[in-house]
This record gives sequence, C-alpha cells and structure tokens, in this order.
Amino acid sequence: MHLPHLYITPSKNPDLILLQDIVKSINGQYNTINCYAQIAEMAPVQQKEKILGIRQEEIRHYHTFVNIYINLTGQKPPGITPEPCPKNYREALEFALKDEQETVDFYLHIADRALTPYIKQAYMRAAQDEQRHAVWFLFFWTKQCCLKNN
Repeated sequence: MHLPHLYITPSKNPDLILLQDIVKSINGQYNTINCYAQIAEMAPVQQKEKILGIRQEEIRHYHTFVNIYINLTGQKPPGITPEPCPKNYREALEFALKDEQETVDFYLHIADRALTPYIKQAYMRAAQDEQRHAVWFLFFWTKQCCLKNN
C-alpha cells in the first residue's frame, strides 16, 4: 500500500522526534504481531479467534506506519529490535493489556504532534483500536484470574 502523495510529501527535514516515534511505533507493532501469535497459541479456543483478529489489526497498523515512514523519508525504516513475549498465558495477557494501554497514550501523543491530516488520522484510529484491544485483553485476563481463584 502506498499513501497518496497529496497527503504527504517527502521532506529533507522531517521532524526528527516524530520520525523516531514513528520508528518506535513500527518496532512496537512488529513485536506485538509476533507476541500475539504466541499468545493465540496458548489461548483457549474461544479466545484464540479474537486474539488473532486483534493481531490482524496490528498487522494493518504496522503496514500503515511503515508506509508513513517511507513517504516521509523516501527510505525503509531501520531494523527491528526484537522483544520477548511472556511464555505464561496469564502473564502474557497482563503484558498485552499494559502494552495496549501505554500504546494508546503514545499514539495520541504522535497524533497531537502530526502536521498532516493523514498521519494524525492514522494514529488516532490506531489509538482507538488499541483501546478496544486493551478491553478485550482485560476481559481475557479477568477470566483467567476468576478461573484461577475458583
């Protein structure tokens, strides 16, 4: 997917802090995609499909952010820094819940600083998705807590 040039034109001096944040969001999405594949494998059948659906949305975010970076810089983003994913299902849910909540704030911060409507809208939409994901992970985590305590 390539962004329409009427929204973004490559700049010789793009906002370096914004670019660093876009790279951070690309890195985070990449690691989230991998982690959610692992979480889905640990999940009970009734939760697995929803987690894989959330993962698909994270893939969409990843591609959107990569395309934004390419359109701003004319280059591919730098390499990904791999991050570990918890191996225990309950811990992985808590990790995902916390990460989604922190990501909402981060994406809203990027959207507030973005100068182009396309970037602002892309990060606002992603923040909304992340908030919804957090609610699902909270639901799954709560179910795990209740099952453990019964």
